[in-house]
Amino acid sequence: MKRLQVYIMALGLALFATRTWAQQTVQFSQYVFNGLAVNPAYAGYKEDWTLNLGSRLQWVGFQGAPQTGVTSFDGTAGNNSNVGLGLIATFDKLGPETRSSIYANYAYRLQLDELDTKRLCFGLAFGAEQYSVNGSAFNPIDGGDSGVPAGVVSKFTPDFRFGVYYYSSGVYFGASVFNLLAQAVENADGSTPLIKPDRTLYLTGGAMVQLSEGVDLRPSLMIKEDFKGPTNLDITSFLAFNRKIWLGASYSTGVPIWNKAGLQNDLDNADAVTAIAEYYINDHFRVGYSYDFTTSKLASYQSGSHEISLTISFGRAKQRIVSPRYF
Repeated sequence: MKRLQVYIMALGLALFATRTWAQQTVQFSQYVFNGLAVNPAYAGYKEDWTLNLGSRLQWVGFQGAPQTGVTSFDGTAGNNSNVGLGLIATFDKLGPETRSSIYANYAYRLQLDELDTKRLCFGLAFGAEQYSVNGSAFNPIDGGDSGVPAGVVSKFTPDFRFGVYYYSSGVYFGASVFNLLAQAVENADGSTPLIKPDRTLYLTGGAMVQLSEGVDLRPSLMIKEDFKGPTNLDITSFLAFNRKIWLGASYSTGVPIWNKAGLQNDLDNADAVTAIAEYYINDHFRVGYSYDFTTSKLASYQSGSHEISLTISFGRAKQRIVSPRYF
């Protein structure tokens, strides 16, 4: 094949529903602890200014495997809890492809009850993406292949995100769209699209259910759809002990919602099973770790995926939060 996507497609055929390759936008196993990564309307949810850090090493032992990092910081604007602000930056490297981004997030948060336990939030994010492809990382079968760039080709493109988020003390639902303005990165001759970001829809939902004194169940799900590649479904569930120790697992798979032009219909839907552990040292500090057990055909070529995350919340001098924030 003469297109640069041969590198990515070789992995895609082996692992059809991976979190990173299938639909381009980055995703973390512990996304439920950093909602800003999937929805700009999440900005200010915890009201206190909160710093989230995450790092993911996927498919350890596989050459050119994805390496991803994220940093986000969000909270409410002064004493106005109706306005949430946030900043999020990501870095993602997949073999010869590198992607960096930064977005400023704004959320308007409608208070729906007197006790402030329910809100409907609308969010916008404006930012920019930097995409690059290193042509020297390829070894084309055909010499002089015009589809392989000479050296590094990169493009800086503005982008826009939109989201809606509803939450109460026990449930949450969200919907967001990414890559609304992102443009394709083309080869120097302008004839070959090297990277073409697709608009991606996220649908999320979850709940907090008390099972007994000191034990809570927190199920959640996420559907990720770019309308061209496979539809990804992620189902996660946690048991929280005194809301300090969280032990959970998630299952990620492809789901055939409808037939898509150009997409093989005999691909393996399997993706990964993930074990997750979180520990809240106190109300302002959380640390988490997860390990993905790959269940696709790629399982025998790598040794799983590692992810760590950290949350630091900077409490206000005057505590205004009536309902604790667990989403």
